[in-house]
Amino acid sequence: MFPRPPKKFVPTPFEYHQEIEITIDALTNLGSGVGRIDGWVVFVPFSLPGETVKARVFRNDKNCSHADLLEVLVPSPDRIEAKCPLFGECGGCQYQHLSYDKQLAWKTRQVGELMKHMAAITFPVNDCLSSAQTWNYRSKITPHFEKAKDGDLGPIGFLAFGRRSTLIDVPQCPIAMDTINRELPAIREGLRARANSFKRGATVLLRATEDRVETDFKAVATEHVGELKFQFLAGDFFQNNPFILPAFTGYVAKQAAAGGAKFLVDAYCGSGLFSLTLAKNFEQVAGVEVSETSCEWARKNAAANQITNAKFLTASAEAIFDQISFPAAETAVVIDPPRKGCTPEFIEQLVKFGPARVVYVSCDPATQVRDLKQLSEAGYQLADVQPFDLFPHTRHLECVMTLVKGGGVQP
Repeated sequence: MFPRPPKKFVPTPFEYHQEIEITIDALTNLGSGVGRIDGWVVFVPFSLPGETVKARVFRNDKNCSHADLLEVLVPSPDRIEAKCPLFGECGGCQYQHLSYDKQLAWKTRQVGELMKHMAAITFPVNDCLSSAQTWNYRSKITPHFEKAKDGDLGPIGFLAFGRRSTLIDVPQCPIAMDTINRELPAIREGLRARANSFKRGATVLLRATEDRVETDFKAVATEHVGELKFQFLAGDFFQNNPFILPAFTGYVAKQAAAGGAKFLVDAYCGSGLFSLTLAKNFEQVAGVEVSETSCEWARKNAAANQITNAKFLTASAEAIFDQISFPAAETAVVIDPPRKGCTPEFIEQLVKFGPARVVYVSCDPATQVRDLKQLSEAGYQLADVQPFDLFPHTRHLECVMTLVKGGGVQP
């Protein structure tokens, strides 16, 4: 007898909590193992390609099912012991049980598969480049807690895997920098001591900066990338794996300058990471942002680093390129949009401006490939695809795609 299913459960092809044996063939870009039974796709988180596993079905969709991993019957030779005791419960990491070289290989493969399936583009993907440090690399974490009950704050940590509201208590995090883990116990103790002062749940900031931890979202944080020094508000976005940033920004610089462009537009410039690290490769650089606050930090960072060939412009999202006077044929554009990717309106503006070269940096290859399709249809062709593992042991990656107007290296 199976337990009573949820009201909306569809009982085909499997009953609720039916146990199945399945061989795993691949990993999805969300980090789950995927296998097939009589051609029917089943997703099983924390399983690995080549494994035979016992799993318990909890949902049937129109063309696939989802199941929890119960037991690994035949393990993969690539399976390793997870470093964190919370792996599998905490939703932060997906790959701690997979050897690191295979993590890189699967991330490389997943980028290629996304291009093929979402944009019908087949193009060689360079091997995913590793972070110089694969543990204790995150310079920022944001644990959460709920409103106290009877003076008890409850878990202080991250969402449980597969849950929308359940929190897992996280006293230490092996992918957070040592500086953060050093300060985390005292910060947690201080929160618990003030439990009754919180009228609702909240998010806690821990930003590593200059060998200390900043918890004030509005305080100034500092990061070093090569010889450059960047300052920004601690709660604002800044790439949070400093160990890979010199190689990462250096690669973007190489790709942007490869066609001989004299001018650079950094279309989502933030506090100036790409504008300023790339400035020495160009005669003039223009960083463009919709946020005046971010633009002001970029200007301060340019002045502090004595970079004089970069200017920063605040522009509305509908008119990003209106103030740019660079000749398009001699201009490269770097774009690093939020996870949701570019809007169709932005890509229309970009195509209308018509730069010779576009270097698209993305933390979500799925939205990047969606935008790649639109750029390809507008006459831009791929010249290079390079994944970077900014987030070891998680499903996340950064991907740099270089596109050339009306040309490019054919696969």
